Amino acid sequence: MSFMRGYISWIDGMNRLIGRITMFFLFVLMGILLWSSMSKVFFLPSLWTLEMAQFVMVAYYILGGPYSIQLGSNVRMDLIYSELTDRRKAWMDAFTVFFLIFYLGVMIYGGLASLAYSLGNFMGSPLSFFGKLIAAFVTGGPAAAADVMGYIETSRSSWGPVMWPIKLITCIGLFMMLLQVLSEFFKDLLRLRGEEI
Repeated sequence: MSFMRGYISWIDGMNRLIGRITMFFLFVLMGILLWSSMSKVFFLPSLWTLEMAQFVMVAYYILGGPYSIQLGSNVRMDLIYSELTDRRKAWMDAFTVFFLIFYLGVMIYGGLASLAYSLGNFMGSPLSFFGKLIAAFVTGGPAAAADVMGYIETSRSSWGPVMWPIKLITCIGLFMMLLQVLSEFFKDLLRLRGEEI
């Protein structure tokens, strides 16, 4: 029980901090869109604004997701769930969390495959690619890691930014969401035992 409480405290604290910081990404997004509008009227239109706004929105959404789960503000089917007692809600959450864990596992694997592709791995397992990449970096430094990587993926827009940073943020956000889901599962187990959280 002490492990579960420590895990809940640590993960909830980390996701609360990241979620609160991520809230300010909305202002960054507004600034980018304001600059986009101003540059189209008064200057030459900026090439980077639309794609950068999309990147900021992805980061806002994916890094804020774990905090949203923590607050219980994620979307649910309330037709049946809202009518249940707290104990039955905990039972239902403890059962359905395994479907969410499976889904997040598939999403993380897909995200890692996409990240590996953006770093030049066009075939094979993304996990073996990252194993080789890390081993090359540890043994030979950045130059050896660069030899493992292939062609770095860029966007096909006229701005052409590299894609791996936003794909890395997506993988981190999905992993944080998985950690938060496990925290919620532990909270449900403690509720079922009748303990205060």
